[in-house]
Amino acid sequence: MPANKKYLTKSPWIRLSKILAGAIGGFAVMFSFHLFLTLIFPKDEVVATSFILGYILWAFLMLWAFVEKNVWRIWLAYLGATILFSSIYILSCIL
Repeated sequence: MPANKKYLTKSPWIRLSKILAGAIGGFAVMFSFHLFLTLIFPKDEVVATSFILGYILWAFLMLWAFVEKNVWRIWLAYLGATILFSSIYILSCIL
């Protein structure tokens, strides 16, 4: 059964932006989150669990990019989460 046309995006640029936000932005959030986890837990355990948890988190973030109606909100959320997790990790390495 085909999808209802009123729920599909009309612009190919919005569709491309959602695909890129889900793939690249989701990967950046997932990677920075696991860097942040290495501050709390031992690095060996984080690496071992990231093989499973990383794919689950990335798939959820990819799905969220397609469910959300406003693509700018997705980009801002992914960019904010990536900056938050990465800055905490970088600051802890400096100090």
